[in-house]
Amino acid sequence: MSTQPLNFICISTYFKGEDFLKRCKAEGNHVYLLTMKKLEHENWPWEAIDDVFYVENWNDNDVIKGLAYKYRSIKFDRFVALDDFDVENVAAIREHFRMPGMGSTTARYFRDKLAMRIKAKEEGINVPEFTALFNDGAINNYADNVSPPWLLKPRSEASAAGIKKIHSKDELWEVVHSLGDERDDFLIEKFAPGDVYHVDGLNVDGKVLFSRVSKYLDTPFEVAHGGGIFRSATCEMGSKTEKALSKMNAEVMKAFGMQFGASHTEFIASKATGELFFLETSSRVGGANLAEMVAFASGVNLWSEWAKIESDTLKKQTYRLPKIHDKYAGIVVSLSRYEHPDTSSFSDKEIVWRMNKPWHIGLIVVSESSERVLELLDLYTTRIANEFHASLPAPDSLRE
Repeated sequence: MSTQPLNFICISTYFKGEDFLKRCKAEGNHVYLLTMKKLEHENWPWEAIDDVFYVENWNDNDVIKGLAYKYRSIKFDRFVALDDFDVENVAAIREHFRMPGMGSTTARYFRDKLAMRIKAKEEGINVPEFTALFNDGAINNYADNVSPPWLLKPRSEASAAGIKKIHSKDELWEVVHSLGDERDDFLIEKFAPGDVYHVDGLNVDGKVLFSRVSKYLDTPFEVAHGGGIFRSATCEMGSKTEKALSKMNAEVMKAFGMQFGASHTEFIASKATGELFFLETSSRVGGANLAEMVAFASGVNLWSEWAKIESDTLKKQTYRLPKIHDKYAGIVVSLSRYEHPDTSSFSDKEIVWRMNKPWHIGLIVVSESSERVLELLDLYTTRIANEFHASLPAPDSLRE
């Protein structure tokens, strides 16, 4: 059992993971941050960071050579990707330095939507009917046998970025031709209206140690493309759906080779049949402040516990979950027409968190009652829509 400080290099091309960095330091480790130069003035927890390395423009070879130079004086023990966009890049870095952790092949299952679907289907996990855009014959066969509408999805974007709904075979071919040489970076799948759920979890020794099932009250696609208000709430605990999705999430983690760390996985329940389908997963903490929602409901800070898992795993110590609470939480977030919206008129005792971000408004509520959470979210959504809401067109890429 190692008690020596370990050297963690945490890599993020986006500002996030503050609680990971803090917990990693609190566990007695040396913490190094590799991030973009444009993020140097963000509110990183500098007290938890031993040193920071900046990249002006990401180039895999340059980053590896830069790390190799630093490696001469710092023996790195673990590379950690804090953002979804960094998963594959960091996997390649691990491969180069022969570092333990998720390698490139496994990383593709958590970043490449086509790889996810093929692997899930091979393992007998329900997925919407899909096809790659590699072959003209395969596309025609799909369009002739799977009724529209379909969704065009980029293989490696996050959230609902870049997704387009297609209603006919002619429209499909127009879109495919418009993609030109980029078409192999996309797939299409059957669009089935339904409720979208997310399972946020922690994994240790190849098993799901903790998970929480929640339901998007408006799907990410609807929010991104319809200018809607983002909402999610804890699923009814002990319900048939909650049990089924917890089981399905464990099957996905096992199939994709997740050994340890955080995960955020999405599923859809068909409105027509009630059937559950796997949509996508990622080897990181869910965005859009869902981690805060999960923490207030369960007492489990996913960022912090992920850092503890990484540290304990390296030190060959047994990881133990903190005490878990079984409460219900819900979140509502919207763009605001005001730079600093005044939320003081929202005064219910269930409010536990208020978003502090320019041009945004957001609240998290917690209750022993699922019905009370949903009641408050409905009330707040109406008020926000009338008094605060603003919208922007959906970007083609999440990084625009």
